[in-house]
Amino acid sequence: MKTLFIDSTNNKKTIVRLIIEGKIYSKEEIVEPRSPQKVLPLINLLLQEQKIAIKDITHITVAEGPGSFTGVRVGVAIGNACAFALGIPINGGKFSKGKSAVEPKY
Repeated sequence: MKTLFIDSTNNKKTIVRLIIEGKIYSKEEIVEPRSPQKVLPLINLLLQEQKIAIKDITHITVAEGPGSFTGVRVGVAIGNACAFALGIPINGGKFSKGKSAVEPKY
């Protein structure tokens, strides 16, 4: 199992983790005020370091909030988009008829 974890709820720090068979690989970046979130570059860097492709991810977990309004929306949107595109579960649920994506909690 390969799980991608995204936490961009803190307006001072972005965290991305990759959990492969129970082993945790993590990247964190300090976020400057009024600067764009660094979620996608961190995901890309982590995947490159572990020599896996995004299509190899089997599950996604995203911090839904509460937290920074923009940060929460960015993390949830990226998590939902990746889960939908890959057809994999996010926060334990899978996209299907009648089921919605993960929603931010402000």
